[in-house]
Amino acid sequence: QVQLVESGGGVVQPGGSLKLSCAASGGSFGATVMGWFRQATGQQRELVASVTSGGTTDYGSSAKDRFTISRNNYKNTLDLQMNSLKPEDTAVYYCNIRRRVTPTFNYWGQGIQVTVSS
Repeated sequence: QVQLVESGGGVVQPGGSLKLSCAASGGSFGATVMGWFRQATGQQRELVASVTSGGTTDYGSSAKDRFTISRNNYKNTLDLQMNSLKPEDTAVYYCNIRRRVTPTFNYWGQGIQVTVSS
């Protein structure tokens, strides 16, 4: 069974930085897309950033120029470096891994809280 374990969340002041990490286990992760999504209270879940196993990245509009996603295919880990954090970045952040070719799958981590507040 695939498991995704997130770490690195917490409370940070506006303008600060935080790094989220996600460790995947229990499966084979070739030809997959790994990503970070977030969901603020009362809002829909949205894409923060994603990266394919080949290294192609995609960023949501809120993350461009401030966040950097990186992936280690050997360790099956995913990181999100977040800089210049704003109060509106406050949300639960979820790690996701999905494969759209057979065998397909889509898994989520349990979520980790990030709070940006002075």
